[in-house]
Amino acid sequence: MSSSYVLYGWHLSYFTGKALSYLRYKQVDFEFNEVDFYTLMVKIKQETGAAVMPVLKSPDGQWIQDTSVIIDHIESLFAQRPVLPQPPVQRFASMLLEAWGDEWWIPIAMHTRWSYPENYALFEAEAGQALLPWAPAFVQRWVARKPATMLRGMLPFVGIVPEQFSTLNAWAIRMLNALDAHFQQHPFLLGNRPTLGDFSLVGTMYGHLGRDPWPKRQLVEPRKHLKAWLDRMTQPAGYAQGDLLADDAMPETLAPVFASLFTEFMPMVAGIAEQVNEFSQTHPDWTHKLPRKLKPVQTTMGGRIVLPK
Repeated sequence: MSSSYVLYGWHLSYFTGKALSYLRYKQVDFEFNEVDFYTLMVKIKQETGAAVMPVLKSPDGQWIQDTSVIIDHIESLFAQRPVLPQPPVQRFASMLLEAWGDEWWIPIAMHTRWSYPENYALFEAEAGQALLPWAPAFVQRWVARKPATMLRGMLPFVGIVPEQFSTLNAWAIRMLNALDAHFQQHPFLLGNRPTLGDFSLVGTMYGHLGRDPWPKRQLVEPRKHLKAWLDRMTQPAGYAQGDLLADDAMPETLAPVFASLFTEFMPMVAGIAEQVNEFSQTHPDWTHKLPRKLKPVQTTMGGRIVLPK
């Protein structure tokens, strides 16, 4: 039995970036393995019930899926460098920021990758090499086009349609400017060390916006303080020099972030919760997982109404 953890994922993956940054911060003994076709479609599916990534294999043979569950597992075993603050306001804020980073940024990440064809070559090269490392390059690219086509087909279901591109772009620019201004004053979201929110937000920044050619050039690199935070989050343990803000305080520079969280993200969460409650009442004997899709939920983004089609 191995004495170290194994993280299976891709650098291209939204949530792999979150898990990778977190494990590096905790400095647990782990190795990172790019997911190949067999591991993804056979082994991981067999162990977790779905072909998903990232997945963490523990030294005792557990296969742990979902980054929030992975973090809970590691936090329960390794007390050093906790990522969930003890003061109540900062603790609650950290959990809210994790949810915001995990869910609200998904349309931005998918839009900035799949609405700009110059990004496709990087995805096809890296995904193909990971899936079939032994195959010729043209076969790797051909295989990678399958998941790429599938992912592009999902865009309308999260509101990524041409008539909403300007809304998505305007919101991303406004929020990235706010984050850039924040990181000019603070090394991490809540002070001098990362918390759950930092690891959640780094998922979209590392896997998508910070690596795909179009958003890297247009959105991340022009914002030097945001880019510096992203660089810190690739090896965060060495940059965590100090504590969070004193007296359970919140940085004033995060006001635009919390405005988005409470006026845009939380109404979406409330709409989903309402649908889940309605489904449970109309299906009292339902014993399976919830359906992958419910009805569209309408919310706003930067003051504009957005609606999945």
